[in-house]
Amino acid sequence: MIDRAGLAEFLRSRREALQPEDVGLPRGRRRRTAGLRREEVAALCTMSTDYYARLERERGPRPSEQMLAAIAQGLHLTLDERDHLFRLVGHQPPPRGALSEHISPGLLRILDRLGDTAAEVVTELGETLRQTPLGVALTGDATGWTGPSRSIGYRWFTDPESRRLYHPDDHAHLSRVYASSLRRVVTLRGPGSRAARLADDALARSEELRRLWETHEVGVRVDDVKRFVHPEVGDLELHCQTLLDPQQSHLLLVYTAVPGTESHEKMQLLGMVAPRGVGA
Repeated sequence: MIDRAGLAEFLRSRREALQPEDVGLPRGRRRRTAGLRREEVAALCTMSTDYYARLERERGPRPSEQMLAAIAQGLHLTLDERDHLFRLVGHQPPPRGALSEHISPGLLRILDRLGDTAAEVVTELGETLRQTPLGVALTGDATGWTGPSRSIGYRWFTDPESRRLYHPDDHAHLSRVYASSLRRVVTLRGPGSRAARLADDALARSEELRRLWETHEVGVRVDDVKRFVHPEVGDLELHCQTLLDPQQSHLLLVYTAVPGTESHEKMQLLGMVAPRGVGA
């Protein structure tokens, strides 16, 4: 059963506790609302303002688990707060740990402050959960994939188009990196895990992966500099820094170019055409 009064009160309290700067929004001069406005939260949650407003007014349909996950992410809830939200609506909270796709508030705060930087949050299987606008301009919207193809490692071995963005001279090494990374996660999570099922599917479809799998390589690292072949600005050399959230097994990847280089100038050009908007 849904606790409509409890849900409404909880949503209002979490919305009013968030400040615009917490989610990468400008404060503006005429802000009278305590915390965020309803329309701002709705945009962060990728839902209509009317739908969200009805929840705060103890009205509307019972939110689905997918809708609750979006609300929890948009309101930057902690895992305990997310679980509380699900129970208020009468749903079982999603799993925690490696299977969770709920980005921690701390990681989100960092990502929200990287508006002029190419960055993304990915799972241990290379599934992109969220990108900055410049991140989308660099690699395309990687959040729209479904099924096994959500994993960049899976796409690498099953979809030749996924390699076009990377310099041809790096393909062989990147293949070793993705094979090594997948083997590490399969060993970590064990037989029967989602990682193991993903590996079995990819192995059945890729002769290259089967050949690399037989070498049992582990610990193959990505080079400090990643070379991209962007369809609009051409060759790019970017440094990739990684921040790990060990509780959720999520990685924040940040791509930067050395100031004064041609790659830096090209990234500035990409920044001018990067998509904008709340929650991008």
